Order: sequence, then C-alpha cells, then structure tokens
Amino acid sequence: MLAVLDNIRSVHNVGSIFRTADGAGFEKIYLCGVTPAPVDRLGRVRADFAKTALGAEKSIEWEYVSSAEKCLSRLKKDGWNIVIFEQSRKAVPYSKLKILKTARKKTALVVGSETEGVSKRLFKYADKMVEIPMRGTKKSLNVSVAFGIAAYRLTE
Repeated sequence: MLAVLDNIRSVHNVGSIFRTADGAGFEKIYLCGVTPAPVDRLGRVRADFAKTALGAEKSIEWEYVSSAEKCLSRLKKDGWNIVIFEQSRKAVPYSKLKILKTARKKTALVVGSETEGVSKRLFKYADKMVEIPMRGTKKSLNVSVAFGIAAYRLTE
C-alpha cells in the first residue's frame, strides 16, 4: 500500500503518519504540495520530523511530488486503486470499506490538509471515497489520527 499526503502543513502530523504507515506495513509515502519532508531543502535531517516519526522516515520509502494531482494521475495509469479519505456526499463510512486482500497491495490511501482536507480536484481519481462518521460536536479528526484509523482499516 501507498500513502499520498495532499498539502499537509504540520511536520508533526506528517511524522506521525510516517510512523503509523510503517507500523501498518505501507511501502511508500508520497509527499505532495506543501507537505514537509524528513529532510529540509538542503538535505539536512529535520529534528522536529525525526522526533515524531521515531525513525520511520528511515524505514519507509518516500518521494516528493509537486502536486497530488500529478501523483494520482501517475498512480492511476499504473493501475493503483485510489481510496480518498474525505467527508463527502459520495463517501461511505470507513466501516463499510471492503478491499480484497489481493487488491490491497495496489491501493493508495489519500489524506489531505488539516484545514481544507483532500482537494476536490482529486476526487475524479477516487475508486472509493471513505469517511469517518463524526457523532460529537466536532466535525473532523486530526489528519494523523484519521490516517491511523484508515491505514489499519485497509490492512484488516
């Protein structure tokens, strides 16, 4: 499985996602747009990233792509199933997500910005739109928490 991170701003959220992706057995993470990488633009290790990722940035492959749209277009052409985790009328509750074990290896999980979510222009690439039902007064979860729920749901 792959993860695609669309314009996530917080280095701590991205570090946490790396750690969770590693634990869930993901093979690669695509960092898109403004999403911070484990190293800065000069190639130096980011201490704030490493503190949250706890070494997962060394054990899971990652790649920066300037836009999530480019990334998803390429993945789609290569036969990947795209699962976008985002609140939408088209989304089904995560508990109803079913992906055959044979298809999981070719599945990419997409999560988006802390404030805007996954860009709507990416919805056209989705094979499945999935959301986590919110029952309280808050209407969303932290992106790293949502990623954790999604990642482990995909590995069941």
